[in-house]
Amino acid sequence: MEIGQKVRVRRLRDRSPKEVIARLGKTGVIEQYKMVDGSGVGVVVKFDDNFKTWFFEDELEPSQ
Repeated sequence: MEIGQKVRVRRLRDRSPKEVIARLGKTGVIEQYKMVDGSGVGVVVKFDDNFKTWFFEDELEPSQ
Protein backbone atom coordinates (compact mmCIF):
# COMPACT_ATOMS: atom_id res chain seq x y z
CA MET A 1 0.00 0.00 0.00
CA GLU A 2 1.42 3.35 -1.04
CA ILE A 3 0.44 6.97 -0.49
CA GLY A 4 -1.73 8.13 -3.39
CA GLN A 5 -2.99 4.61 -4.14
CA LYS A 6 -6.73 4.05 -4.62
CA VAL A 7 -8.16 1.44 -2.26
CA ARG A 8 -11.57 -0.07 -1.51
CA VAL A 9 -12.76 -0.84 2.03
CA ARG A 10 -13.45 -4.58 2.05
CA ARG A 11 -14.06 -5.26 5.75
CA LEU A 12 -13.82 -3.79 9.24
CA ARG A 13 -12.00 -5.56 12.07
CA ASP A 14 -13.76 -3.88 14.95
CA ARG A 15 -17.00 -2.16 15.80
CA SER A 16 -17.01 1.23 14.14
CA PRO A 17 -19.06 4.43 14.07
CA LYS A 18 -21.81 4.76 11.45
CA GLU A 19 -19.65 7.16 9.40
CA VAL A 20 -17.00 4.45 8.96
CA ILE A 21 -19.47 1.58 8.39
CA ALA A 22 -21.00 3.64 5.57
CA ARG A 23 -17.62 3.45 3.78
CA LEU A 24 -17.71 -0.36 3.35
CA GLY A 25 -17.29 -1.06 -0.36
CA LYS A 26 -16.33 2.57 -1.08
CA THR A 27 -13.14 3.73 -2.74
CA GLY A 28 -10.74 6.32 -1.37
CA VAL A 29 -7.10 7.41 -1.64
CA ILE A 30 -4.35 6.67 0.88
CA GLU A 31 -3.09 9.99 2.30
CA GLN A 32 -0.61 8.88 4.95
CA TYR A 33 0.51 6.13 7.28
CA LYS A 34 -0.51 5.96 10.95
CA MET A 35 1.26 4.23 13.82
CA VAL A 36 -1.16 1.95 15.67
CA ASP A 37 -0.56 0.82 19.28
CA GLY A 38 1.21 -2.51 19.15
CA SER A 39 -0.68 -3.67 16.07
CA GLY A 40 1.60 -2.28 13.39
CA VAL A 41 0.82 0.39 10.85
CA GLY A 42 -2.51 1.68 9.58
CA VAL A 43 -3.27 4.01 6.69
CA VAL A 44 -5.36 7.17 6.54
CA VAL A 45 -7.84 7.09 3.64
CA LYS A 46 -9.60 10.15 2.22
CA PHE A 47 -12.91 9.67 0.39
CA ASP A 48 -14.56 11.79 -2.33
CA ASP A 49 -16.69 13.62 0.24
CA ASN A 50 -13.46 14.68 2.07
CA PHE A 51 -14.17 12.29 4.98
CA LYS A 52 -10.90 10.86 6.36
CA THR A 53 -10.32 7.94 8.69
CA TRP A 54 -7.72 5.24 9.22
CA PHE A 55 -7.83 1.52 8.50
CA PHE A 56 -5.60 -1.50 9.01
CA GLU A 57 -4.04 -2.60 5.72
CA ASP A 58 -5.92 -5.93 5.78
CA GLU A 59 -9.24 -4.03 5.76
CA LEU A 60 -8.43 -2.57 2.35
CA GLU A 61 -7.80 -3.86 -1.16
CA PRO A 62 -6.32 -2.12 -4.20
CA SER A 63 -8.86 -0.48 -6.50
CA GLN A 64 -8.69 0.36 -10.19
